[in-house]
Amino acid sequence: MDPDRNEGAALDSWEEQADPGPGNHGDTVDIGSEFSALNVNAKPFVPNVNAPAFVPNFGNFTPKTEPCNNEDTEDKPSGQASPAQDSGIADSSPSSEEELGARAVTETVAQSSGKSSPSVAVKKPKKYEEEEEDKERKTEMEHVNVIFIGHVDAGKSTIGGHIMYLTGQVDKRTLEKYEREAKEKNRESWYLSWALDTNLEEREKGKTVEVGRANFETEKKHFTILDAPGHRSFVPNMICGAAQADLAVLVISARKGEFETGFERGGQTREHAMLAKTAGVKHLVVLINKMDDPTVEWSEERYELCKTKLVPFLKKNGFNPKKDVFFIPVSGITGANLKEKAGGVCPWYTGPAFIPYIDSLPSLGRKQDGPLRMPITDRFKDMGTILLGKIEGGKIKKGDSVLMMPNKTNVEILQILSDEDDTTEAKAGENVKLKVRGIEEDDVSPGFVLCEINSPCHTCKVFDAQILIAEHKSIICAGYGAVLHIHTAVEEVQITTLIALVDKKTGKTIKQRPRFIKQEQIAIARFECAGVLCMETFSDFQQMGRFTLRDEGKTIGFGKVLKLVN
Repeated sequence: MDPDRNEGAALDSWEEQADPGPGNHGDTVDIGSEFSALNVNAKPFVPNVNAPAFVPNFGNFTPKTEPCNNEDTEDKPSGQASPAQDSGIADSSPSSEEELGARAVTETVAQSSGKSSPSVAVKKPKKYEEEEEDKERKTEMEHVNVIFIGHVDAGKSTIGGHIMYLTGQVDKRTLEKYEREAKEKNRESWYLSWALDTNLEEREKGKTVEVGRANFETEKKHFTILDAPGHRSFVPNMICGAAQADLAVLVISARKGEFETGFERGGQTREHAMLAKTAGVKHLVVLINKMDDPTVEWSEERYELCKTKLVPFLKKNGFNPKKDVFFIPVSGITGANLKEKAGGVCPWYTGPAFIPYIDSLPSLGRKQDGPLRMPITDRFKDMGTILLGKIEGGKIKKGDSVLMMPNKTNVEILQILSDEDDTTEAKAGENVKLKVRGIEEDDVSPGFVLCEINSPCHTCKVFDAQILIAEHKSIICAGYGAVLHIHTAVEEVQITTLIALVDKKTGKTIKQRPRFIKQEQIAIARFECAGVLCMETFSDFQQMGRFTLRDEGKTIGFGKVLKLVN
């Protein structure tokens, strides 16, 4: 304690006060003198019952209240300080609404029966407002599902990863981390593909196994990338991905030797293009990749050679080269012609870059007012049953009661996630993840369909269909068995009856009850499935009425459902 300090001066802390010790406190303090200092003539406190309700002000806004007249209260002089100022409390407000997670409160006083009643309007913080605006903007955007197809090592995952980087979905630090890890495994050129190939097995072997998913946005549209596997062993996975696609991107390697291998018979370039057309993809973008390779060096001659060989084949599969197909030379490693044009290295190409081109494509024109149809692609358990799939028709809302076909189980929608964002509504074209109640994971299989209770989809085991035999060495007779891929369902099927042969050009029946059919022929046949399948006729609902036939690991034919028999 400072000996020079005056006895009546205020102390800086309690430590500076001498401890009188036990029993001495009562001797040193005169209680009578303390009570004599009280103001016994002060007015009694009278509460103001007409005062407005107290509303705390967390923002910078000062609530305005009307003055209340009371006989027992006196008007405060204009120069008198507020209680907060008298007590030395400064008016402090948060520097931003987001820092404290507070709400700005505004108070309006309305007159009713001569009494004031406060009305509180709550304004949400900017952070939550921006999130809601972003969700509304995504809902209004058109959703387009883009599938990348092509032969093994054509560069599908690399292009997809680079697009994610160019559109801000993957930051530079993450890519640098992938690059370091790839160098450690002597896979320097694979680091971009790791943005989509997240599986350890896929990264080590450099092969995509499952259909990778990612999304990016432009000013007009919301795109979902479906990275399909290129190896022939994983074609069933590719078919499941193609069933969800609206736009197909065929990636071709321009490197000498690789293009020829992928395009020749047995390569996946041909099969993937056919499967994309069968899945209902109407527009095809062909990316001639690896144009920066030393064997190519952005050669216009090599680009035109690849284009010349591809056009007749695509035309044969039903694509119109002038309207449905567009060619772009690109480099997946450097990103040339993906988001911006590569004018310096490729002066001979005058068309748009890839992202601006797909952004400028016309709207798909989906019907949002039709009945709900959502084929299930996958399911798992995570604090409840989670269902994944693409909404092919109609829309779905949180809290809806829907029907799961073909087991006819009522299901309640608890949560909707569209591209990992929680939402209250999803419409046709969106890939969603649903948390449901009323059904267990073991009771759902890929190929099941969520429908409206009042408008369920059809189920059958026997149906008539028109089929094109694309590639099969021997003849096909009644009793032939194959594997049927229809929307997301996979089922064994048998041809029980050959009904008629159809002319390719006219579409008319040329022969009744043929004994067999062979390659390049179109026929109408009756099929019988091993189990019950959800399907519709092609004329009623195209997405659930087209199918692919495969046998011994090869795609042998394509077809469309004409009639549901049983």
